[in-house]
Amino acid sequence: MAEPVCHSPQGVSIVIPAYNEEQGIGKVLAHLFEVMRHTATPYEIMVVDDGSDDATAEVVEKSGQATLLRHRHNRGYGAALKTGIRHARFSLIGITDADGTYPNERLPDLVERMGEQEYDMVVGARKGEHVAIPLVRRPAKWVINQLANFVAGEAIPDLNSGLRVFRRDAALQLLPLLPDGFSFTTTITLAMLTNNYLVDYIPVNYHARIGKSKIRPIRDTLNFVQLVLRIGLYFAPLKLFLPVSGFLLALAAVWGVVSALVFGRLADVSTLVIAMAGIQVAVVGLLADLIDRRTSNIYRKE
Repeated sequence: MAEPVCHSPQGVSIVIPAYNEEQGIGKVLAHLFEVMRHTATPYEIMVVDDGSDDATAEVVEKSGQATLLRHRHNRGYGAALKTGIRHARFSLIGITDADGTYPNERLPDLVERMGEQEYDMVVGARKGEHVAIPLVRRPAKWVINQLANFVAGEAIPDLNSGLRVFRRDAALQLLPLLPDGFSFTTTITLAMLTNNYLVDYIPVNYHARIGKSKIRPIRDTLNFVQLVLRIGLYFAPLKLFLPVSGFLLALAAVWGVVSALVFGRLADVSTLVIAMAGIQVAVVGLLADLIDRRTSNIYRKE
């Protein structure tokens, strides 16, 4: 069941998940406070220490201004964000990383854009002049983006940017769908795009991180692909089932013609099996789409 929708005061709660980020969190907080104190927007800065075994929590406490929330054990990037969202005071949620990779001076721009056309989420898309994404991650990132674009039915400039602002009410509605791991941002992007929420993008730079990365390239890439497919099956099943069905039916027709011309007789049994598989896939897709339409009122914005 979806979380109850809460009406929070106007302002932005900036949530920073942190796991063993003692090297970067101090500089990130100092920069954020300097940026936000020059804005007219009410704000709070929350750091969720996700079970760190270094001095991350101590650095946050020494800053004297950020709210510190702590997990006893490491529960994941998405779990930390969920904790921050649940405890946030304001109607807007801003998220960024604790490693200094994102240009946090752009957060006020994202907040301002939210009010221009009543957007539900504005993403800092890593499409600026200086983007330090490791080359080894770019091929997998491109493949995942193409699959996500197909599911969403539109081009997504940045699927999983960790710099974004979104409405707390919308996040609470989608919270049961959002995972505890790094795929939180991927999921909320696809969930909003496939559920009639208004999403916009602002190009930003992306810097080299401070400290050691927590990304596991092979495992996390496979998890992202699985996640995109699961979101597609959940919100846009026909986009995945009908192409497979069409391919099988076309394969049955081609095999029938080839068998008749090459072998002198129609391979009726194998042709029928392939054709029936195509029809069954189409029927499953139609049933999934029917179930999706009957249950989607929990999450969809009309």
